[in-house]
Amino acid sequence: MISIWMIPAIILIVLVTATLKKVPTYETFVEGSKEGLHIAISLLPFLLGMMVSIAIFQASGAMEAILSIFKPLLSLVGIPADILPLAFIRPISGAAALSMTTELIRTFGPDSFIGQLASVMQGSTDTTLYIITVYFGAVGIKKMGDALKVGLLADLVGIIASIIIVIILFG
Repeated sequence: MISIWMIPAIILIVLVTATLKKVPTYETFVEGSKEGLHIAISLLPFLLGMMVSIAIFQASGAMEAILSIFKPLLSLVGIPADILPLAFIRPISGAAALSMTTELIRTFGPDSFIGQLASVMQGSTDTTLYIITVYFGAVGIKKMGDALKVGLLADLVGIIASIIIVIILFG
């Protein structure tokens, strides 16, 4: 019940506080909306570039080539190769990763090792390339090499941790 009322309560607190401090709440809201619209328009080229890059990556067969390299190694360790596409696409696209997770759960079931691993992996990693492309581009950051390295390292740690956790808890 608390979670249902939390957001309306926060909004009410902000409005009451702004009114008590004599801040013109509606005018401030409209100004924020204008800024949000400008930001959304400035993000469009970065979003379009990212979407085209993802489509080219998937259509080129690069994903399959990368997967063919790692599949034998994973099978030696006992990790199902079916999870590998999700591990590679998650840092690139959240929508594509969610689609892959849904398909893995539909194919193998939510209580299967692959279904549980896909669910944990989906929640343990982030869309690093999307975040860097869109948000860094929106604020004009040109040098993003270190952030990219750290973000991809965090994704790798999230993938490895999700595999270990699922093996320990559900394996």
